[in-house]
Amino acid sequence: MKQNRLSTSELMVGEVGLGCMSLGTDQRLAISMIHAAIERGVNFIDTADLYDEGRNEEIIGAALRDRRREEIVLATKVGNRRMPGQEGWVWDASKAYILEAVKGSLKRLGTDYIDLYQLHGGTLDDPIDETIEAFEQLKREGVIRYYGISSIRPNVIRTYASRSSIVSVMSQYSLLDRRPEETVLAQLADDSISLIARGPVAKGILSSGGQQRLEKGYLDYGKESLAALHPRLQEVAEARGCSLSQLAIRYALSHPAVAVTIPGASSLHQLLDNIEAAAADPLTESEVALLRQLTRLNRYEQHR
Repeated sequence: MKQNRLSTSELMVGEVGLGCMSLGTDQRLAISMIHAAIERGVNFIDTADLYDEGRNEEIIGAALRDRRREEIVLATKVGNRRMPGQEGWVWDASKAYILEAVKGSLKRLGTDYIDLYQLHGGTLDDPIDETIEAFEQLKREGVIRYYGISSIRPNVIRTYASRSSIVSVMSQYSLLDRRPEETVLAQLADDSISLIARGPVAKGILSSGGQQRLEKGYLDYGKESLAALHPRLQEVAEARGCSLSQLAIRYALSHPAVAVTIPGASSLHQLLDNIEAAAADPLTESEVALLRQLTRLNRYEQHR
């Protein structure tokens, strides 16, 4: 699998990684999927302390127990704090909480360092300097190698890009959600900060079976709009000899700021189909232009 450097860091990541949020809590199934991914060249594994109340990190830790740690780029997130005796969580980007929360993630993951530690959200009302200092301290201590931010808020992304040494931004990016193209991708490319593209298949809509997922629409796209677009995208995929999900993943990878995509998977079939996108040829400029035209027209037609 082709590998890309994450920003200017020493982290080399396969261009298709594994987003673990949708793996579920069946440990045997989840571990088998993680192992299948690694055996096919996936080396970037992303989780968060929030997923399944920490259980996701524990499963990943179990899956990596018999693997060579240095061959895996392990990423997790912090900022969503669970309060004892209360349902849900509260947002906490304080230095004290970050320095404490990382200990729990290290224990659950069964490791003594995290390759990429990410702020799991963020607002302009946060104590941003304090937050940055927490990550910088963890770097100095060797607890984390690098840090980044997971956010869809352009102003928050720009703030961290200008005030910190983040190496990555994780953000939703797909053919159906091209907001990063309009807001931050150009700046990230200029600043040599890598985008980690999550949701490249748009909750499964951009897959061969995605017609079953159109009922609720997606962002600005209504059911009818998606129903009209889906077969047109399928035609493009068939013309280049790949699945629709592979086409969608290749689209996200076509932007120079994107280092890795992390499509989720809840079955081995989905996982293997996603990984095969790494073997597909990169999109040509004309293919990218066509896909942008199709999605742009479809998006605007629904508002007539």
